[in-house]
Amino acid sequence: MPPHDWLLWIPTIVYLLGAIAAKAFPSRHWPSTTFATRAAALAALLAAVTAFLVSGESANTTRLAALVSLLIAFLGWIIAAYSRRYLGGEPGQARYTVSLLITLAAVTTVVVTDNFLALMAGWTASSLGLHQLLTFYPERRAAVIVAHKKFIASRLADALLAVAAVLLFRDVGSFDLATVNAVATAGASSSLHAAAVLITLAALLKCAQMPVHGWLIQVMEAPTPVSALLHAGVVNLGGYVLIRMAPLIGATPLAEALLVTIGGLTAIAAGLVMLTRITIKVRLAWSTCSQMGFMLLECGLGLYDLALLHLLAHSVYKAHAFLTAGDAVRSSVARHTAEGIAGLDAKRQGATPWLALPLAALLVTMTTRVWCAVTGLPAAPWTALALLTFGLSTLLWSSTRSARRFVAGCLTVLLGTLLYLGWHGLIGAAIGLHTKAGVDRTDAIVVGAFFGLYAVQIHIFERGRLLSRQVYEWVYAGFYLDEYFTRLTFRIWPVRGAHTALANTSLSAPRRDGRFA
Repeated sequence: MPPHDWLLWIPTIVYLLGAIAAKAFPSRHWPSTTFATRAAALAALLAAVTAFLVSGESANTTRLAALVSLLIAFLGWIIAAYSRRYLGGEPGQARYTVSLLITLAAVTTVVVTDNFLALMAGWTASSLGLHQLLTFYPERRAAVIVAHKKFIASRLADALLAVAAVLLFRDVGSFDLATVNAVATAGASSSLHAAAVLITLAALLKCAQMPVHGWLIQVMEAPTPVSALLHAGVVNLGGYVLIRMAPLIGATPLAEALLVTIGGLTAIAAGLVMLTRITIKVRLAWSTCSQMGFMLLECGLGLYDLALLHLLAHSVYKAHAFLTAGDAVRSSVARHTAEGIAGLDAKRQGATPWLALPLAALLVTMTTRVWCAVTGLPAAPWTALALLTFGLSTLLWSSTRSARRFVAGCLTVLLGTLLYLGWHGLIGAAIGLHTKAGVDRTDAIVVGAFFGLYAVQIHIFERGRLLSRQVYEWVYAGFYLDEYFTRLTFRIWPVRGAHTALANTSLSAPRRDGRFA
């Protein structure tokens, strides 16, 4: 292993040493945690700088691991500092710090390892460490039940990875990820195809895709910094593993079809459910579920550079959103007070969302052509630009009477397009991300589905409600998918007092007769 690859393991070692110190000296748990997270962040920064300065056979993989490891270290530093203030006066803080550092060490292991067995160990350890954080308040029965649901889903994912490991070793004779990807690129056998499907299913479970998404929405009994860590650095591990094993996944059409189908449906369904919720943290949770679906959809389409950008941007945004959830409530109240209901109605009536889509498409196309002509870099995939257009077009949903807002929206679309093109042409090339070439029927179906979702968004934007009360109730309930999964988990592995606890919480969805439980 080259010397710069060893630098990637320093944050993991520092986290583990910090956890040992916090466990051995409970009275000094916070100083140990603070030192460990700061030292890990500095080590991750050094590893990232070194990785992008050196070259070699494994340089691309090292750069990918270093970039994501730096993100985790930065988030771990911020979350640890926030936790110290947030949990002031709470019992069990030493237990919390040990679990936090172990979880960070496990997540970093998944990111930096080149061995599939080590990846599995880190994957399982991250789930077990997170379980301790989710049950930080063991007296809250609802928190225990939701963590139990996640525990069952995680163990199923572990079992899938274990079977995949057996298939990989039987066919390749090695657990080295680079070797597995090289063999898959040369020509994947039926065993490798089966392993890719199992890894894909494990990633879908890890990313809380429907219908096993309920635990992600219902973990609000845990401390806020735990939610930030979960949504920013743990739930997206499945997406990172898919990016890391992109050649194997790309060589398996069934795996890509599962990602496109389940990821796409989850993205659309969870996005609609989010529009019906008013609680800040619950909206953020549904947003994470939807965004994970988008990320997995991008992996299924072979747009791994876009998926990595999505992963990094979502992690930073969601950590900030959870840690500032209280400020979001105050700013929302202030904004509604300042604008008033009449002002909001006038804004809605003056908006032109249908004109925003072709205008955004024109801006994205022109910017792409100018970028390619000036830099000489190849254009981004057509499907990626189409998805980018749908996302950026909402920035143009402004009043036609406000020239300043319209110009600002157009400039933002141009800037967003340039940022993605720069990422695709520079960072994506430096990391060597696998990207599918060409356009097939799946791409056209996905773009058509996004156009339909765009039309639904316009309907909600213009009328301020969904199609009908009956549709609203089903969407608000998350289409009742979690209820079926919850009953199944209780039958497989029941929790004592589970039904009583659920009856006394606000986790219940509206009943089919339109009333709320």
